[in-house]
Amino acid sequence: MEMQTTQSTGNTSGKAFSLNEKNGVAHVTFDLPGEKVNKFSTPVMMEFKALIEKLKTSSYKFVVFKSAKSKIFIAGADIEEIKALTTEAAVREAVGGGQEIMNMVEDLPMPTMALINGACAGGGCEFILACDYRIASDDSSTRIGLPETQLGILPGFGGCVRLPRVVGIQAALDVILAGKLLNAKKALKIGLVDYVVHPNLLETFAEKEIEKILSSGRGKRRKTFQARGMMGKLLEGPLKGVVFSQAKKATLKATKGHYPAPIEALEVVKKSYGMSNRAKALEIEKDHFVRCALTDISKNLIHVFYLTEMVKKSTGVADKNVKARPVKNIGVLGAGTMGGGIAYVAADKGIGVRVKDISHDANTKALKHAYDLWKKLVKKKVIDNYQFSQKTSLVSTTLDFSGFKTLDVVVEAIVEDMNIKKKVINETAKNMREDAIIVTNTSSLSVTEMADGHPNPQYFAGMHFFSPVHKMPLVEVIRGPKSSDETISTVFELSKKMGKMPVVVKDGPGFLVNRLLLPYMAEAAFLLTEGMSIEEVDKAYLKFGMPMGPFELMDSVGLDVGAKVLKIFAAAYPDRVEVSPIMEKLAANKSRLGQKTNLGFYKYDHNGRKTEVDQSVYTELGLAARTNPYDAKECVERGVFAMVNECCLALDADKIVETPHEVDLAMIMGTGFPPFRGGLLKYADSVGCKYIAERLTHYASARNAKARLSPSSKLAERASSGNKFYN
Repeated sequence: MEMQTTQSTGNTSGKAFSLNEKNGVAHVTFDLPGEKVNKFSTPVMMEFKALIEKLKTSSYKFVVFKSAKSKIFIAGADIEEIKALTTEAAVREAVGGGQEIMNMVEDLPMPTMALINGACAGGGCEFILACDYRIASDDSSTRIGLPETQLGILPGFGGCVRLPRVVGIQAALDVILAGKLLNAKKALKIGLVDYVVHPNLLETFAEKEIEKILSSGRGKRRKTFQARGMMGKLLEGPLKGVVFSQAKKATLKATKGHYPAPIEALEVVKKSYGMSNRAKALEIEKDHFVRCALTDISKNLIHVFYLTEMVKKSTGVADKNVKARPVKNIGVLGAGTMGGGIAYVAADKGIGVRVKDISHDANTKALKHAYDLWKKLVKKKVIDNYQFSQKTSLVSTTLDFSGFKTLDVVVEAIVEDMNIKKKVINETAKNMREDAIIVTNTSSLSVTEMADGHPNPQYFAGMHFFSPVHKMPLVEVIRGPKSSDETISTVFELSKKMGKMPVVVKDGPGFLVNRLLLPYMAEAAFLLTEGMSIEEVDKAYLKFGMPMGPFELMDSVGLDVGAKVLKIFAAAYPDRVEVSPIMEKLAANKSRLGQKTNLGFYKYDHNGRKTEVDQSVYTELGLAARTNPYDAKECVERGVFAMVNECCLALDADKIVETPHEVDLAMIMGTGFPPFRGGLLKYADSVGCKYIAERLTHYASARNAKARLSPSSKLAERASSGNKFYN
């Protein structure tokens, strides 16, 4: 996978590769000029091919491949080139060329070794698999694997053929099908690398290892996995069909059949594993690569990849001269589940956190929430006990404002009450440095009004996390009218530092994500009153690709919260927002608030896991027997097209965000809108605004819903002009 940037790294030779000799050993260094990362593009591959041709006829005893980039070995192939492949012939030529070069590396007459420090993904991993020996550093930046299926394609430079040979079927499928990147220890454990050493010892260790290899006469090798134990040998041999069938079943369950690339990759491994004819095996890989690369799904997933890359390069403000302030320590006001989650994601990335609440019990709960999440990582061996101690030591608690003078940013996450929030923000500001930043984690209240509580509103903004904080990647950075560029840029960079995907939004009811979600959830409630069952509606959305249906989503958010936010939304836009009377009834029953009370539209067990629809909800809401009068298409179109309709107003009229890219990123990261569809507006472009407007007009009339479902003026404009969201 490519991480694009144009920052220069000092290589002015114009060449991507340099070769130096030491004691008969060739040291090849990859340092792509003008880039922060190494990646395989066509010009780079041509230069590399010429270099391999020279090595083939040279007298070197050994060849070592390394990178001059900091914390990057090879980040993969150039995504721009993959995106530009539009014909089968072009795909075959590109893949065939890459396979040929990897074969040339594998066939060099002298032994080869890769020294891996940093990211080694996609084509980078396929390259090291063509080398005889592999040594990795234990630096935290070292990540090795094949993420291609996340782009809707599969490893095409020999990865599907070589990885199973090196690490066995089970470990290879685990990496390839999920598009995993492994840390150095895990790569060592499965046999993907031979040794793991400290980054400072990488070259000296390699020199000694090369001496041993040459003196012992071991020379070249084509490492082949040797299964251990009777069961291991059976699963890699006579029972390998069981492994493939179980992997297929698990993959289809995980992808719900929406992502063909993992299944295609599985077929490649199944057909080629153990095949002695390399050319034939690679041809199989190429055939299946072609089947994936030209699909809309692949193009959409590459589009999503670019959305995330845009965030990495953005500062959150238009003025590129504005610099974000460094943030080393933050405060969290409110030690609920949200506060504990925020403390966890910050401390997990090395940021000091001071949690403040009004009781020791509350603070203890926040600490427990964070500690429990780290304990899970220890149990899974993602972190060790020393790292656990390091992370937990970064979180402290207080009942007063002691230590707040040292904080750079404070996140307010208390009760959703405007007057209380303004009072607490004012008090907090008085106990901090004058230029310290305070942000509110509100999901529905006005950031503009809340800023009145801050004596210096230029240092105030919104930072809306989504629940659960440790899982949901999106943060809406809400810009108030008085928020300074420096404040927004600082909060934007802080979000990225915490491992989140930030999107800057203008203040307004529901901001962006909730504003678009509310018509979607409101429409589900109307479908319920019109005779649809909870199961049928949710099933329709799961088939469409949503991670959960609207009723399960409402349970997750909290039925009381949903009703409250819908009311705010209806008050803001009374001309077009209708709230079903069942929402009021649901919010009134304090024992049926969704997941938090283990009862909502669904029943939940004590671990919060959904069990079944609670059939008594229909009687409680005074609804007649379910007749399911509509098909899945209508259920989905009414909800999704209602979101597109509202989005036209948010984007074109209110300028809540500036571009469709931000809408799609926010909806994917904040709601799980199907990535394979490219995002809400990429999907809207695929069906066309004209079709969306026509269907909404039909539903508005047929379902007596003209106020809420009639096409907005901005959607009507796009429908009549034929304008797409993306040009």
